[in-house]
Amino acid sequence: MSHRNIFVVGLDELNRQRLGHLRGAEHYRFHGVIEPEEVNDTEIFPIEDMLARAETQLKAFGEPIDAIVGYMDFPVSTMLPLLCERLGTPSTSLESLLKCEHKYWSRLVQKEVIGDYIPRFTAFDPFDPDALQRIGEAGLYMPFFVKPIKSSGSRLGFRIESPEDFAYAVERLCEGIGTISEPFNYVLEHARLPENVRSVDGGHCMAEEIIGGWQCTVEGYVFQGDVVPYGIVDSIRYPQVLSFFYYRYPSRLPDAIQTKMQELTRQIMAHIGYDNAAFNIEYFWDEVQDRIWLLEINTRVAQSHCDLFEKVDGVSHQQITVDLALGQLPDMPHRQGDFKVAGKFFYRVFFSDATVSQVPSAEEIETLQQAFPGTVITLQVEAGMRLSSLPEQDSYSYALAYVWMGADDDLALEDNYARLAEQLHFAFEDIVG
Repeated sequence: MSHRNIFVVGLDELNRQRLGHLRGAEHYRFHGVIEPEEVNDTEIFPIEDMLARAETQLKAFGEPIDAIVGYMDFPVSTMLPLLCERLGTPSTSLESLLKCEHKYWSRLVQKEVIGDYIPRFTAFDPFDPDALQRIGEAGLYMPFFVKPIKSSGSRLGFRIESPEDFAYAVERLCEGIGTISEPFNYVLEHARLPENVRSVDGGHCMAEEIIGGWQCTVEGYVFQGDVVPYGIVDSIRYPQVLSFFYYRYPSRLPDAIQTKMQELTRQIMAHIGYDNAAFNIEYFWDEVQDRIWLLEINTRVAQSHCDLFEKVDGVSHQQITVDLALGQLPDMPHRQGDFKVAGKFFYRVFFSDATVSQVPSAEEIETLQQAFPGTVITLQVEAGMRLSSLPEQDSYSYALAYVWMGADDDLALEDNYARLAEQLHFAFEDIVG
């Protein structure tokens, strides 16, 4: 069998290694298109230029192109349908993708079939001086949450408790929204949009009723119209704060709740018409009210979960991304990994700011990885760095390191992480708060 050429947008070394472990990888050749630093940890997205350069590179390739894939959020996710269409490789349609990624259009479509499982919402223009009044006229009252129609990570999301909070949020939104609205509007120009969506472009924002509870992510895919949810990952927060402590797979949600989430997932993705691509949906289960809320739909596998699936099921769920892009049914194993449970831990500090003066050495990290088999530690900081310069952080803490671990049960997993964390030595100076 001859090899198949798979182009990966923003391919980096870590993912090149992961992709090499996939089933069938001996028959694949992975090639990068667009440098990783252009789409990672940046707030500048010259999407038209990137698409033109990618198309030129791909068309100059002297062999057949069998698949084009990506595993990142905006702008990669939104570029893929355009690139795949130009090169004739399998992908979901741009419109079905935007019904997930355009937050207002997504809520309108969700309301049509699963209206009892979504919060009240309305769109608003942050540059409109009467925006707060219009939100109230739409039946939404404080407290509520605001975010851009298209956001990147958790940037520019604000909880609004008072008119002062809203004024502060709007000021920040007006300053920062252009970096995403301009490239996103370029993508919207290529899609067939209904009239009520066309008027709500990337420069608009969403206001939504506050929802919460036990958070989790349903990972799934659609192949030839068949919606398949294949795993649920829990998102566990630190006590008393909103920061994530770790992601755990498989989920410990009650079976009935997991089944209902899978049912809602099939319903909404079929209704959207999403096809031949991977996705994940974030949900809350409010235990007190026994209510399930759909938070948002992402049009890719979660990179944070790749190692969890590899540890528990035997291979990264990038298997699904690659198989679907090749036009074939995903060959994803189940519970064939080395561990019964796996977690991605966020090693955090709860400062307002500080300068990092010391980080664990490469030798110390290697020793810890050997002491806890299967463990992968990646540092997010280096000595001399100011914590406030870290991209994509929440408002309460800074993640200094990511730690992926596996174990035979939940208790051993948390216990192993606690023992490892005690041996991760960082030092700081000029600490604020």
